[in-house]
This record gives sequence, C-alpha cells and structure tokens, in this order.
Amino acid sequence: MKMQEATYFMLQQLRSVYPDGEASQVTDWVLEHVTGSKKAERMLYKNSEITPGEELQLQQFAERLLHHEPVQYVLNESWFCGLKFYVDKNVLVPRPETEELVEWIISNCKFPVAELKILDIGTGSGCIPVTLKRRIRKAGVWSCDISPGALEVAKRNAFSLGTDVHFVQLDFLDEEERNTLPNFDIIVSNPPYVPEKDKEQMQPNVLAWEPATALFVPDNNPLVFYEAIAEFCLKHLEKNGSLYLEVHEDLGSAVTGLLQAKGFYSEIKKDMQQKDRMIRAGLL
Repeated sequence: MKMQEATYFMLQQLRSVYPDGEASQVTDWVLEHVTGSKKAERMLYKNSEITPGEELQLQQFAERLLHHEPVQYVLNESWFCGLKFYVDKNVLVPRPETEELVEWIISNCKFPVAELKILDIGTGSGCIPVTLKRRIRKAGVWSCDISPGALEVAKRNAFSLGTDVHFVQLDFLDEEERNTLPNFDIIVSNPPYVPEKDKEQMQPNVLAWEPATALFVPDNNPLVFYEAIAEFCLKHLEKNGSLYLEVHEDLGSAVTGLLQAKGFYSEIKKDMQQKDRMIRAGLL
C-alpha cells in the first residue's frame, strides 16, 4: 500500500463516523503517528510504499475508530498546552477549555513563586498539575484523584515530562479524607459536572469510552463537587489565595451563588466559544 492509498483508505473509513473536516484531521493524526511523517512529507512521498507493519497498524486503528473510540485513546496521546500526554480509558481526553483555565491561572500568578503551593483536585491525565509545574517550576504542586488508574496515568505523564508533582489517592467527597491535605495558595479543579440527564445529548465517542465517574453528577445534586471544594477552601485556602474552577456552561451562576453564600468573591470568565466555563474565586 502506497502512502497516498493509505491516506485515502483511512479517510474513506472515517467518513462513515465523522464529518468530513474531522475525518480529515483524524486521518492526519493517525498517518503521522503510524508513519512518523508529517503531512507535507507524506504528500512529497505519496507514491512510497508503507511497511506491512504500518499497514496492519492502520487497519487495526481504523477498526477501533469505527467503533467510536476516541482517536486519543487509539493513539494513546493527546496534546495539551503544547505538551504531549499519554491517555487511555482511565482518564478523560484533555479539552481546549481546560487549557484556557490553566493559562488564566498562569497569567494571574503572583511572583516570586518559590513558596507557592498549588492543588489540583481530580487529576485525570495530570494535564493541569503537570502543565502548571512545567510553567511555574518553583511552585510545589499537589494533585489528587479517587481513581488508581487515573493516578497511574498522571504519574506516567509527570515522569515523562520531567515534573515533580505530589499525587495523592483519596475520595474528595469524603470530608475526613480531603482534610488530610495541607493548605494551598492556589486550588484548581475541573470536577465532574455533567448532569446524568445530559447523557442523551452526548457523542458516542464520549459516552461509550470516557470514564463516567469523571464526567457525571446526579441530576438532583449537580453541584456536589463544588460544594465539597468550597468547604475545603474555607479551611485550606491560604489568605489571599485563589480558587479556579471549570464549570458546566449552564451552571456558572449556580456555582458563583454557592460560593458567594459561603463567603467568597467570584468572577466568571467565558471560553473561546463565549460560554461561561471558568470561575476564579477567593475568600473575602
């Protein structure tokens, strides 16, 4: 199979499950991963033969993608803030909105940072704490998660990206467990916030493959994690410290109301799509 034929094969396969633009993008990711060549190079050598091993891998990847498995899981990689993270079914695929949250934290970071302590709640792939440690190297960074599988992925990413992050396994909804953590200057979280009722509207590549415990909250208590985080901050957020949260686009006002009722000031920030997706807060 020639390079051009391999590209056409993958593109035709993916058009049955993806819109044309997305099928083209995923094809580029897969071909670059399999062949090690970027698009311009593949076009230059379009008549070159790919190896039998590459052809087999391409066919295996296509089969998985046709079952709506996210391409990031198929390739075991996802880019976040310019860094390549390992991902698998134990963690959510990092989203662009979360990159915006991280950049907001960094832009508001007060220097010097040698004594700065940061906590990320719900580490997942480790994209938030690892990126913060890479960008604010002198800060002490902690991160916690209930999932042993997620913590293994996060530790793998911290090691491969050369960062020293202190990971802790605990159930943050358990008050006794979360209170074993020390105090912090910055607390950040992208917690589960999708109401169960929204499942029907979600894409199959999310619903069937990404970990439900990292996505969904009960319809009758969608703010359960924000409540726990606010209570934790009352005891563990240092004076003049900041809390950063990613929120469901329909829950921004509800979360700020919850925070204000507990004695926080807060502000909502819109993402690139002009949706209310981020909150910064602190104690009055």
